[in-house]
Amino acid sequence: MPRTSTIINNSHLVIDTAMAGPDTTTIVERKGLGHPDTLADHLAERLSRAYSHHTVSRFGAVLHHNFDKLALLGGASEVRYGAGRMTAPVRVLVNGRAAPMCGGEKIPVEEIVEAEVRAFFAERLPEVSEHLDIVFNITRNSSPGAVLTGNEVPDRTRWFSPRSVDDLRERRVRLSNDTSLGTGWAPENAFESFVRELVDHFSGGSEFTLAHAWCGSDVKLMGYWDGDQADVVLCVPQKSGRVASRAEYVRNTESVLAECHRLAGLRLPGAQARFRLNARDVPERDELYLTYTGSSIESGDEGVVGRGNRVNGLITPLRPMNLEGANGKNPVYHVGKLYNIAAQRLAERLHETTNGHAEVHLVSTTGQRLDQPWRILVRLSARDAELDKVQGLVAEALGEFPALTDELVSDGIVLS
Repeated sequence: MPRTSTIINNSHLVIDTAMAGPDTTTIVERKGLGHPDTLADHLAERLSRAYSHHTVSRFGAVLHHNFDKLALLGGASEVRYGAGRMTAPVRVLVNGRAAPMCGGEKIPVEEIVEAEVRAFFAERLPEVSEHLDIVFNITRNSSPGAVLTGNEVPDRTRWFSPRSVDDLRERRVRLSNDTSLGTGWAPENAFESFVRELVDHFSGGSEFTLAHAWCGSDVKLMGYWDGDQADVVLCVPQKSGRVASRAEYVRNTESVLAECHRLAGLRLPGAQARFRLNARDVPERDELYLTYTGSSIESGDEGVVGRGNRVNGLITPLRPMNLEGANGKNPVYHVGKLYNIAAQRLAERLHETTNGHAEVHLVSTTGQRLDQPWRILVRLSARDAELDKVQGLVAEALGEFPALTDELVSDGIVLS
């Protein structure tokens, strides 16, 4: 496998070409909008954006914060055919840090958070919105490195207590907050795209869910593909208030399976497709995926940031990936967010340019310039990739971090 090594923008860039493309065998998972882990991811990102919007509006800059350790602890519910109710609230553990003021002006952090949490659940799971216990674990503590040497106050102690935006070091130069890794690859194969579409079809606002109000959003899919045959295990909950009997529940599952086969015929023509739906159901004992809210968050399940879909919306253990939880991270200099988005975008551009498979790995060093990763590894299946073009695309991607931050703050990027 030919390898080229060079220095670009003070970063060590390695380009491998003629690498073997991904194997046909695919294992892929996706969690839908109502899955507790997806709820945690999306809520954390919403809090980051709301806080960023406020501080940009008031001070002209995103102040220091992170909500990427948020967790949801499931409540309790009572489910009957045709009815249901919450019997214990969902606990929202808002873990993280946020600057509570800038100069002499107070930032209403808890008020912003509570309003966003309640609005989020009102939109995503309205049955839960009045049954929330919000726990604030938000500090202003600085990271390690503030060594006291007399009467001087170390700059680091002002990261979450700035006298003005001039105390924000990133206003002068953006440095990586961590030693971490961003990973991206392209293109998806037909089965990976099908998995994304199928989960979104049942957990989002599709024609199917609009016509079938019993369909809940806590959808989860695990799929296996060998190039000719798709084997899928799928969970699709039903909402108890819309299901009058066991027989109706069973008829609804038949509707879901018929829709699965219809979409497979469209997206995977000629392939064999096998679907197992709600595999833990025991209908004769009324053990069913029947929920009051459409999500298992109502009955003891937990959700934690970083356990859900990766930045590209999929969980793909046979593809390159990392364990960073991007949602809720500061959009200015947190590499666990920015490098993953940048790597995915760069991989897609390289795929379009070379017409082959592309992988990108960006490795940061804490305290070093954000736009100068310690290591950049590009792996291409193309044998005749034009290295000047590849290097040009890499340089272009490294210059886009300020614009990437602006996109994140303005809701131009939706992490899935």
